[in-house]
Amino acid sequence: MGSAQPDAVVLLSGGLDSATLLALACAQGYRCHTLSFDYGQRHRAELAAAAVLSAELGAVEHKVVGLDLRAIGGSALTDVRIAVPTAAGEGIPATYVPARNTVFLAIALGWAEVLEAQDLFIGVNAVDYSGYPDCRPEFIRAFTALAQVATKAGVEGRPLRIHTPLIALAKAEIIRRGVALGVDYARTVSCYAADAAGRACGRCDSCRLRRDGFAAAGVADPTRYRDQVDGGDSAPLQ
Repeated sequence: MGSAQPDAVVLLSGGLDSATLLALACAQGYRCHTLSFDYGQRHRAELAAAAVLSAELGAVEHKVVGLDLRAIGGSALTDVRIAVPTAAGEGIPATYVPARNTVFLAIALGWAEVLEAQDLFIGVNAVDYSGYPDCRPEFIRAFTALAQVATKAGVEGRPLRIHTPLIALAKAEIIRRGVALGVDYARTVSCYAADAAGRACGRCDSCRLRRDGFAAAGVADPTRYRDQVDGGDSAPLQ
């Protein structure tokens, strides 16, 4: 507010995609206010990664909002009774969290109004997206239309812009862009079953997409795996 640079709210999970998203938004000249959610996810190590990435990539503020989506369950990420799948299957996978992006964007929208920001960044992807319905362009268009009629800013003629710069990129393309912007992917946590130290299982769908992305990009995979011998080159989370 009051700055020559426009303010933007950036959804930052602590994973590979959202780290690249933040780097892109900062490179475009936005004053980035990063937003993470402690929603009862089993891979809570991503929250520590998000805090580190927010500071290192140049955000001006980082906020964590607590939500307990375990109360409704229905996902392998929020219900310990549902196993995280380790093999690709058909249809929408068990790691889909019902209404997650709808809830996250709604809260981000509210913070954007408080900041008087008209720009919101989310790292949804419609290429390597595991079939999640709330990562598609149709969802973003629908939510943008909702935002214009659901907010004071929208009805007063200051429409919100939702930026999805990763939506049509393959994982390898995302990685190449992040490398060019100096993203340290060793700091990111993508695994759906990461342990408390942020080490990846190497078997879940997210690990597979990430590993294949680094291979396709021709970039060494810096991911710390649980079965990896200690003393490797990957930097620990602080």
